[in-house]
Amino acid sequence: MPDRIDFQTEPSRYRHWRVSYDGPVANLFMDVDENGGLFDGYQLKLNSYDLGVDIELNDVIQRMRFEHPEVKVVVVQSAKPGVFCAGANIRMLGGAAHNHKVNFCKFTNETRNAYEAAEAESGQKYIAAIKGACAGGGYELALACNHIMLTNDSNSSVALPEVPLLAVLPGTGGLTRVTDKRKVRRDRADVFCSTEEGVKGQRAVDWQLVDEIVANSRFDEIVQERAREFAAASDRSDDATGIALGPLNRTFGDDGSVTYSLVEVVADRSGRKATITLKGPDTDTPADMGGFVALGDQAYMLRLARELEDAILHLRLNEMALGLIVFRSQGDPVRVAAHEQLLLDNRDHWLANEVLQYWKRVLKRVDLTSRSMVALVEHGSCFAGVLAELLWACDRSYMMEDEFEGDNRPMATVTLTDANFGPMPMSNGLTRLQTRFLGAPEAVDTAADRTGEALEANAADELGLVTMILDDIDWEDEIRIFLEERASFSPDAMTGMEANLRFAGPETMETRIFGRLTAWQNWIFNRPNAVGADGALQRYGTGRRGDFDMDRV
Repeated sequence: MPDRIDFQTEPSRYRHWRVSYDGPVANLFMDVDENGGLFDGYQLKLNSYDLGVDIELNDVIQRMRFEHPEVKVVVVQSAKPGVFCAGANIRMLGGAAHNHKVNFCKFTNETRNAYEAAEAESGQKYIAAIKGACAGGGYELALACNHIMLTNDSNSSVALPEVPLLAVLPGTGGLTRVTDKRKVRRDRADVFCSTEEGVKGQRAVDWQLVDEIVANSRFDEIVQERAREFAAASDRSDDATGIALGPLNRTFGDDGSVTYSLVEVVADRSGRKATITLKGPDTDTPADMGGFVALGDQAYMLRLARELEDAILHLRLNEMALGLIVFRSQGDPVRVAAHEQLLLDNRDHWLANEVLQYWKRVLKRVDLTSRSMVALVEHGSCFAGVLAELLWACDRSYMMEDEFEGDNRPMATVTLTDANFGPMPMSNGLTRLQTRFLGAPEAVDTAADRTGEALEANAADELGLVTMILDDIDWEDEIRIFLEERASFSPDAMTGMEANLRFAGPETMETRIFGRLTAWQNWIFNRPNAVGADGALQRYGTGRRGDFDMDRV
């Protein structure tokens, strides 16, 4: 395993994907380097994947949105004959630590969600063009596409064979997308998920597992024809010019800390916590979107989102023992709101829309991070608009009340903007304020009436925007006691409690995917039937079936 898993990459470093651009159509080829695994001990044969493959895919999707706004349709296909994708690599799953498997599946799900939502959010439609075997995570890769095309021959099929082959489940939303998205009948889904060889041809269409089948002799031609049809129907701009996403400015410390231009991560391994400090704008608000575009990836709102996302992913995979994340901010909330307002006022501009959609995805990553989280609203902080969303993404928030001796920073405030009332929903389809006030929806309207005000501690407390306000006498002791207590609890109990409390309200396909993922990972992936010495993951490829404990639990 590498010393540090890096979530940043760029096209010249890809080992597993390649893209060709043809006007409004991008052809994305999965061509996994079987010797390019993230760990030693396995080969990525038959276009199977590990986290490294998905890190590249995540980068492809991000660049499609920002660097190639001319693209309206992305065709996902295999560059290897006879196989589309064999799914997550079994040897990797059999040998990886449990916490790596959990975070791998979560990141993979988030990646699937990103391109699945691209059509609704940005007018970019994804087509899965399947030739050959498409199994397990490979079919899940296809399921997240907006349209699935399958070659009608004797070798091409779709399958979710995890149950009969591996004693586990499709971990990137497969079962949920089959029933909730594809709306496959329950009994047919039961047959499908119990059949190793999968389903092919007309039956795959009849059972709604794919959208269409095409004769092998004309498959490539029809796929491109379909892509052009979809592109012609898209309302995505024809003349937008993308911006380049350059490397992040960051420095890693030996102690797990990371310093970016706008984000600082301080790791306290003995205290089992990490503190993330977000900085306010270091540039003036551009006069218009022309000025914003000219700044490219250095525009404040985009740069901050990229750095925060990277910090969260770094902590998830590289600092798993840091069970508590403390969010702080320092800067001018008026300037934060002004930078944000430029985007909100120009939501019909392709780049403004992409940055706002990106913030929505980043905040969802925060919601779904299995760590205790607390926000400290201190004097000099800049929790305004999208940054204020972090207060309600956290499990608790504490705010400084009145003046503190020797502290000459501006008074602590929380500033609500239009971003807090719609554009940044959680996975449950509600805003974080709607989720917070699920039992008192009128409180959201009351808060909305105070939009634009710099709310000091008493006003924020009355509106229910923070957990507790503390004065100079109590602040230091109360915060210390909370941090020490939280770090002393069982991480397993905390993860279970937090995951249950964070997503009140209606279920969506997205919440079901992540909720079920948590359940199956933390149960099935710890059971000897899957991961024991004689479990299916260990025996896979040996010709011997797993030796199962047959008791139903």
